[in-house]
Amino acid sequence: MLLRIRVRLPDRPGSLGQVARTLGAAGADVVQMAVLERANGRAMDDFTVAWPAGAGSERLAEGLGSVPGVEVVGIWPTAEPQGAFPDAAVIGQVAAVPERGLEVLADAVPAILSADWAGLAELKGEGEAVLVHASSGGTPGTGLPELRPLRPRAFTAPDGVRFAVCPLATGTIALVVARTGAPPFHRTEVFRLEQLAGAANAVLYRDRRTAQL
Repeated sequence: MLLRIRVRLPDRPGSLGQVARTLGAAGADVVQMAVLERANGRAMDDFTVAWPAGAGSERLAEGLGSVPGVEVVGIWPTAEPQGAFPDAAVIGQVAAVPERGLEVLADAVPAILSADWAGLAELKGEGEAVLVHASSGGTPGTGLPELRPLRPRAFTAPDGVRFAVCPLATGTIALVVARTGAPPFHRTEVFRLEQLAGAANAVLYRDRRTAQL
C-alpha cells in the first residue's frame, strides 16, 4: 500500500537525505517527494512511500521522530494517480467527455490530493450545501458544513474532517475535497485544486461555446 508522510525538517543540506535514509531503514520505499514550503530555516515536505499492507505506521513515526529537528506532521493512506503528469491527464479526460466533465474531475481529485473523497456541492440557500455528486467514499445527498465564503480555501469541520473547497464557473456548484486522519490541506494543495478547477472550467466553457456556433 501507499502512505503519505508529511514532515517538518531543518532546511539545510543533508536533512532530506537523512529522512530518506530513515524511511528506507524502516522498510519504506520512497516513490515520490514534494516540497510544500520553505521558510525561516525550516521546510515542510510530503513523502509518498510504498509500505507493506497491514503493517502499522508506528515504526515510521518512531524512526522519523528520532531524527534531530524532524517533526512528523501526519501519516495517512493514499492512492497515487497514474502517469507522470496526472493533472494534465485529468483535464484530458474532462475534455474527452465534457457532458460529464465536472463529475470526472471530482472522481479524479482524491488520488491527486491524497483525500478520502471529493464531490460537487450545490449551494442551496443561506449556509446550506448538498453533495450532488461524490466520488467513491462520499455519499451524494448528504449535507456539508458551511462553505461560505466560497473561495479556494481549506478548513476543518467541527467533527475534525479536513476540507478543501473551490468554486466552479457555474456559480452555484463548488468542488469539495475531504479527508480524515490527516493534516489540514496545505495552501499548495488548495492552489493545485484551484488550478485543476480553472483548467476544467476553461475546457468546459470552450466546449459550450463551440456547441453554440
